Amino acid sequence: MAEFLSMGGYGAYVWPSYGLTAVIMVVLLITSLRGLKTTESTFQRLKAETGPRTPRAPSSENTEEAANGDEA
Repeated sequence: MAEFLSMGGYGAYVWPSYGLTAVIMVVLLITSLRGLKTTESTFQRLKAETGPRTPRAPSSENTEEAANGDEA
């Protein structure tokens, strides 16, 4: 086991690198989840302020052009 942990003399470099990488990955996960929560709450607030969107019916000009094959 000690031979595995020493990794041929490079264990002093390898294990701290693994630890630092793990810490950075956890910090990135936490900040990403916090950002997601903030973005979702902002989206819900804006959605509540503006109300639901209703799709618009196409205007008669657009449908006639599409039927004739004319492109604007």
